[in-house]
Amino acid sequence: MASAAIPVPANAEKKSSGTAVKKSVVSRTASPNLIHEDSAAAKAVRYFLIGISVLFIFVMMFLPLATVIKEALKQGWAAYKAAVTDDYTKSAIWLTIEATISALAINTVFGLFAAWAVTKFHFKGKKILTTLIDVPITVSPIIAGLIFVLVFGRQSVIYPYLKQAGIQIVYAVPGVILATVFVTFPFISRELIPVLEAQGTDEEEAAALMGANGWTIFTKVTFPHIKWAFLYGVVLCTARAMGEFGAVSVLSGHLRGKTNTLPLYVEVLFQGFEWVPAFAVSSILVIMAVVILVARNIFEHNAKTKSGGV
Repeated sequence: MASAAIPVPANAEKKSSGTAVKKSVVSRTASPNLIHEDSAAAKAVRYFLIGISVLFIFVMMFLPLATVIKEALKQGWAAYKAAVTDDYTKSAIWLTIEATISALAINTVFGLFAAWAVTKFHFKGKKILTTLIDVPITVSPIIAGLIFVLVFGRQSVIYPYLKQAGIQIVYAVPGVILATVFVTFPFISRELIPVLEAQGTDEEEAAALMGANGWTIFTKVTFPHIKWAFLYGVVLCTARAMGEFGAVSVLSGHLRGKTNTLPLYVEVLFQGFEWVPAFAVSSILVIMAVVILVARNIFEHNAKTKSGGV
């Protein structure tokens, strides 16, 4: 009995040819020497984008920083030294440092606990917690300051109890620290959460099965994986705390020598037409910003190196 011939689709040969052409194109595209890499149009686009980026960075960063340094030294080194060693300047520096260290300490503890809870446990309200962590980013700092004034000010229902206990928050140093803590709330936890989620729980579970306690698991297993992300979050938190203006401005009351941080004191000098002292004090913030920027790049590079990145 003769077997029937199996019909071959007419376009099968065309499909095979088309597949070969596609593979050839992909092979040429994936090769190190790209077809359009050295074309005149590609070079023009590359140089145009690089030029725009350099121009933007020069106008938005280097030019303002150079102007600050130039104006700060406009009347000579003696005037600059007198401005940065003034008693009000020293008070603003110490208050800025105090608020920054306080915010860093509080948000470090909260950031570690919040990141650990969100990534290692399943519980009701996890989405609400992660949403609340992001509130300081979405709310205007000035609005946040006004909210704290309403909560802790004279019109608040808890004000009589605060007064009886001798606690003053609004227009006092605790208010400055409270505002700084609020605006820097998410930085450390938001750096840790993605790293902990990517790490998983296998290593911690293995260590627990081997008899390790919680502290040993955290210090020997978990923290080595998150230390660069943690340090990066600390740097971001520090930078944000030192430069905070809006919420602190509302809660501080601008009491010169008492509740003025460096950004607020710069505003006071500028509004008083004291140009050289204003730029001199601004230069302190510039120096701090440069130091933090260098530290951030170092931590970011180390984090990429440890994770196998370039």
